[in-house]
Amino acid sequence: MAAALAAGTVPAVATAQESAPEAEAQDGQSIVVTGFRASLESAVNKKKTAEQIVESVSAEDIGKLPDASIAESIARLPGLTSQRVSGRSNAIAIRGFAPDFSTTLLNGREQTSTGDNRAVEYDQYPSEVVSAVNVYKTPMASLVGQGLSGTVDMRTIRPLDAGKRIFTVGARGSYADLGKLNVGSDDLGYRVNGMYVDQFANDTIGIALGASYTDEPYQIQEFNAWGYDPTPDGNRVITGQKSYNTSTKLKRLGLNGTLQWRPVPQFTSTIDAFYSNFKDDQIKRGIEMPLYGNATLNPGYTAENGLITSGSFDDVKGIVRNDVFQRHAKLYSFGWNNKWEGDNGWNAMFDASYSKTDRNELTVESYSGTGRFPAGATDTVGFLSTSQGARFTPGLNYGDWSQIVLTSPQGWGGTQIAPDGTAIRGGQDGYYNNRKVKDELWQFRTEVEKKFDAGALSSIQVGWNYTNRSKSLVPEEYFLGLAANTDGLTSVPVPEQYQLGTTDLKYLGLGPVISYNPLALIDDGIYNLVANPYGDVVVKSYAIREKVMTAYAQANFKADLGVGEFTGNLGVQANWTDQNSKGATAVYLGENANGSPNVGSLPRNNSADYLDVLPSLNMSLRLPSDTVIRFAAAREMIRPRLDDMRASLSWNSTIVGGVAQVTGESGNPDLRPWRANALDLTFEQYFGAKGYVAAQFFWKELKSYVYKMDVTVPTDGLALQDPGNGIPISDTAQLNVPINGKGGKLYGVELATTLPFETFTSALDGFGVTGSVAYTKTKIAPEPGQPSGDLPGYSKWVANGTAYFEKWGFNARGSVRYRSTFIGEVSGFSANRVRRRAAAETIVDAQIGYDFQPDSALAGLSLYIQGQNLTDAPFITTNPGDTRQIIDYQTYGRRFLAGFTYKF
Repeated sequence: MAAALAAGTVPAVATAQESAPEAEAQDGQSIVVTGFRASLESAVNKKKTAEQIVESVSAEDIGKLPDASIAESIARLPGLTSQRVSGRSNAIAIRGFAPDFSTTLLNGREQTSTGDNRAVEYDQYPSEVVSAVNVYKTPMASLVGQGLSGTVDMRTIRPLDAGKRIFTVGARGSYADLGKLNVGSDDLGYRVNGMYVDQFANDTIGIALGASYTDEPYQIQEFNAWGYDPTPDGNRVITGQKSYNTSTKLKRLGLNGTLQWRPVPQFTSTIDAFYSNFKDDQIKRGIEMPLYGNATLNPGYTAENGLITSGSFDDVKGIVRNDVFQRHAKLYSFGWNNKWEGDNGWNAMFDASYSKTDRNELTVESYSGTGRFPAGATDTVGFLSTSQGARFTPGLNYGDWSQIVLTSPQGWGGTQIAPDGTAIRGGQDGYYNNRKVKDELWQFRTEVEKKFDAGALSSIQVGWNYTNRSKSLVPEEYFLGLAANTDGLTSVPVPEQYQLGTTDLKYLGLGPVISYNPLALIDDGIYNLVANPYGDVVVKSYAIREKVMTAYAQANFKADLGVGEFTGNLGVQANWTDQNSKGATAVYLGENANGSPNVGSLPRNNSADYLDVLPSLNMSLRLPSDTVIRFAAAREMIRPRLDDMRASLSWNSTIVGGVAQVTGESGNPDLRPWRANALDLTFEQYFGAKGYVAAQFFWKELKSYVYKMDVTVPTDGLALQDPGNGIPISDTAQLNVPINGKGGKLYGVELATTLPFETFTSALDGFGVTGSVAYTKTKIAPEPGQPSGDLPGYSKWVANGTAYFEKWGFNARGSVRYRSTFIGEVSGFSANRVRRRAAAETIVDAQIGYDFQPDSALAGLSLYIQGQNLTDAPFITTNPGDTRQIIDYQTYGRRFLAGFTYKF
């Protein structure tokens, strides 16, 4: 198998073409296995020969992975699963841990992220420019940047190892079967890609260039309930709802390039570059309805086992929402690697890399209704709670342009005056929140290795790595106020030139709503932007710098024990971490002369440093029967979430019983990592390089963990926003702070197989299955002194399977993946991430295709048709303790794709 060291000792997996196994035909001619079968065999070969416990996926062909995205491909590996966001798999959970507990590398190098934390979001990386992905479930000392649950290493092609000229192009079209949910949205999209690989100057110079462009729509039907509160008779009822038709346009340009120079066989210099320009633009149109506690629950409702399942509310003042969510990110990644492999057993490597992400995340809320609070017509709304969320029967037509106007139906925010004197009166007409995130990472690494020709000790590696990472968040938040509303009483009909028709919320029973583009109203001065001066905005800014020095030593061994070959490695890493966090605490200083709040800030600048020593052991006994028994033991760690380390404190309030209940959240710059002791034991039976069955047992004891603890503090002196309408603020507030504490245990078993049926009989040549089932048990207390509970992202059961047929150019496969219930992250108020209990889900995909054979005039052309989410599986979250209390019910629909790749 061809391999190249892009950064250190972690080898790149050859592409399917490079490693396609050969079988002897009856006439002595070799038959090259290609396509999906070659991809599986390459992954099996990688797993068999690796010294760690590793799962792999490699490209079927340059520019085509087995699935539509990298995350979907990785999610099919044993013990792994994904969480869908906007219908796309973009975050990976390994062995029951949330994405925060793993690390993602590109060609062995750490990467910045487009999220608020460390976890990489995989839809930033086009699958067409990645040739292989390795998931390391056990660490070794020479693997720098490793995670606690695992380490994902994405690899791009090494042109000198490809050994031949390759030129491929591909394209596909996509169709979202939910249709065009919003005016101006699309249900058709496309994706194009190309890859060029070549060698020059007697194979001493190699170049690989890849490009991918995506322009695809996603459609989502989103039901969301505020919650469920108790009534005087002890039943619970829905307190409000905010539901949308959401239309997303995803545009992404991905470019990568690799230049290699090998002037002599012993020396290779490699330069890698990767660029991604990612734009996720959403328009969300729907209705928000404050219900119980804001409207009158009519008698005669129906209650079943403590839940009011049907009834009606009077005096409902609905808010028609036309919201925009835009997430734009640019990611840059560069690396330069130099490796010397001497003839005398001495090897040396130096690697330098840089990764940067610039992200803007804009959320714009725009409100309309029957009139400015308290004026305007109210509605009588019937409701019916179902397994798919509530359904409603309104009495008003929310698509009537003469009745629904730009306004503040609930008077939220009251009158707001900025320090510069600009004001909104009688309630905000919307909200503008622009979050600017910058993430930058430098990494330098060097290593020396000595190989030995005799004895059980095969080599020793000694290395050093330095990583300097900085991440900052700067929010810009404004109240939207109608420019014409100078008296606090004025509402404005949507001018005709901005009217875009109506959007039908028929899946909720709500009917049509007026539709317009709020950004156009802002640009043309219909709305004024009034800066939010309150402390909850001031303290959202933070800047975190993290410097990590890593030294490691690793001994690799290989010995013949008679009964089998004994291989593995023993090593230790020492990590010195110096972390610094800058933020602020808001202080209320009274009112300015114009009535605006005078909010000051107390800067916070905290630093901490600590040392972690991480020993690791990987052992494999390879028996003549093609059986491999592995054992691994290690100390593992992952540093805290970056947003948990922020030196800032923010507040928010919720109206409960006519009183503003205040809650706050603060970071902790002194946080230490999650740390764990881990053991792994696996039994693997291989069938040559074509298939295997395996049982993998693992156990992790978390010696430290990061908890969130509530602390009660008085509200006197806090820089709090006036809730308006004369509503009082509670005397005390609950402050939620992350702290370090003891952890718990997590253990489980993974059963996995890749099995071509030709193993049993040649009559089934071309048929096969691959898949796994994983069971994980956790005993971790979410808070000190509390009963053990589930980790965020933890599913007790994870299963996946793919059945395939591939022969004579035809290929077909169907895949299913399942995960049991888990705690997932969704977008909450002001784009903040909140955790909710998600229901179990099963995703079904399928693909058929044809590869024209070498004797055809169209040799090199592959055609395929894909169906994704064929059962239209929803994403559901519920209130704890009662799965009937649906909080989120999101439907993404099915996606159908047709495309081709052509290899010259």
